[in-house]
Amino acid sequence: MKIDKIEDVTKENMIARASDLSKFVRRTPTIKLSSERLKTYLSGAEIYLKLECMQHTGTFKARGAISVALQIPTNEVKFGVTAASAGNHAIASSWAARQIGTTAKVVMASTANPYRVELAKRYGGEIILKEPGKALFVEAERLVKEEKRTFIHPFEGIHTTLGASGVGLELMNDIKNLDAVVVSVGGGGLMSGVSAAVKAVNPLCKVYGVEPIGAASMSESMKNGKPVTLTNTNTIADSLSPPMALPFGLEVCTKNVDKIVLVSDDEICSGMTMLMEEGKLAVEPAAGAAMAGVLFCLKKQLLGKKIGLVVCGSNIDAKTYSEFNMRGLAHLIKKNL
Repeated sequence: MKIDKIEDVTKENMIARASDLSKFVRRTPTIKLSSERLKTYLSGAEIYLKLECMQHTGTFKARGAISVALQIPTNEVKFGVTAASAGNHAIASSWAARQIGTTAKVVMASTANPYRVELAKRYGGEIILKEPGKALFVEAERLVKEEKRTFIHPFEGIHTTLGASGVGLELMNDIKNLDAVVVSVGGGGLMSGVSAAVKAVNPLCKVYGVEPIGAASMSESMKNGKPVTLTNTNTIADSLSPPMALPFGLEVCTKNVDKIVLVSDDEICSGMTMLMEEGKLAVEPAAGAAMAGVLFCLKKQLLGKKIGLVVCGSNIDAKTYSEFNMRGLAHLIKKNL
């Protein structure tokens, strides 16, 4: 059966895809956050952390990348894959190529964190650096045309959504009767999958997205009812900074996401610091954004609730992490948190 339409994002197909991927991806743990500080702040709310930061490659991206890679026709696998990425998706695509026994030639932004470039190399990826933005995709398209590589999109398409849905299915299976799930939003690959899974299991559970103020493509697209491309993005959360939403992810998110809130870079850093101090987790800005949404934008909606929070990734070098952590601490002090 061909699976390629919005209507194919069903509970049955999500469960089937999770089963298919179980041989490749980790079933990451969900833990209750033991924090008297946050329990008091949120009037007794319970927060459960879905630790996708412990996934292969350090982020949820492994799920979507291998989900797409496994769809490559057998006679085309030998040509390899390519991807366009600021970092995490290139790492995941390199890893996925290795899982199916082929090569990866990935196009990364010249501004990408050197630590992430090195991680992609460790997983066997051949790296091509290009200016951020359109140039990344132009180069990837060249590799598709000239080398017959399969392009693994960073966030768009049903197989990416079905791959990411495993995060939501696992969370909902681990913790029953959640009132809300909070997820960081970039291009919408993770959010489309998680939101579809959450609503399929429990339509009454709220799904909240968190975007950086400087890269609000999904929320703008949802407001306009069509994909919006931003003229520029400006955020420390490079994993959440694609300048556009695209039709498939937008439609799934529009159907399943209750609300998207926006957070500043200072707030994102505060989320990172809170996860370090209260959860003992060292995470990247994209994961800090989800906690920032809980702290600064969704408090009223989450007071006393049972909350699932997706900790989406942890690929950050020590120096950058230290700088963002201190910035977050200063902001928490300023806000008396």
